[in-house]
Amino acid sequence: MDSYKDGTRAGGKADGAGFAQVQAGAAGSGDIADEGHGAPAGGGPAAETGPGTDSSRGIAGLPLRFQVVAAVALACIAVIACVQIGMVFLHVAPSNTVSKQYGKAVDNWVYPEFEQNWKLFAPNPLQQNIDVQARAEIRLPSGQTRTTDWIDFSAQDGAGIHHNPLPSHTQQNELRRGWDFFVGSHGDDNKPNGLRGELSEQYLRRIVMLRLGAHRDGGTVDRIQVRSMTTAVKGPSWSEEKIDTQPSYRVVPWWTVTPADLPQGAGDARTEAKR
Repeated sequence: MDSYKDGTRAGGKADGAGFAQVQAGAAGSGDIADEGHGAPAGGGPAAETGPGTDSSRGIAGLPLRFQVVAAVALACIAVIACVQIGMVFLHVAPSNTVSKQYGKAVDNWVYPEFEQNWKLFAPNPLQQNIDVQARAEIRLPSGQTRTTDWIDFSAQDGAGIHHNPLPSHTQQNELRRGWDFFVGSHGDDNKPNGLRGELSEQYLRRIVMLRLGAHRDGGTVDRIQVRSMTTAVKGPSWSEEKIDTQPSYRVVPWWTVTPADLPQGAGDARTEAKR
């Protein structure tokens, strides 16, 4: 009993001393927290973002080697952006001394990803229907030669996308863009203006050869001819404007078909010979 009382007394004294120390420690921690203006509980150090960094200073807060890398990257982006703006400006601007001298470099930069045109926002937008048509001179297995009628590929494309809510880009634009490419790189006499003109001819021949499959009757296409039929769009009923809706034609001379004009899938016997 005595030992219990003694232990209680001893424990009580010990607990009292410990409580006093806790109170003193709490007071000390409070003083530190007050002085630190919101430092973490327990007086721990404030969180750091990393050695030698200062997030409030941006790039200037980075180590020197990272500053150099960031500066070089930003400089490269700025140079590329300036070149892009300059090239597109020369492409869409009226012909001038610079665009004439460096026209090939401008075209190589712009085409095909960054091509620009003003057809959508032109003061006088396109008011014509342009149909691309072709015919072929076919050598039949019997040795005879037959010339097909004019085949309206544009009408076939129109029928293919009619009532189709999600037509493919190829269905809509392959033939039209191919013909625009040809017209833009040829004079009125249908002679090519440099390498782009020759490339447009090869591209157009390949499109035609891909679409002639059902019209060959098992024969071999020796020559092809392409033309465009342009028809003005008739004005609305309330308009008094007089529009001539008679079609006009632009006819390209006959092209002799070579193995280079036979894309994969054309189905011509010369495709196998080329391989």
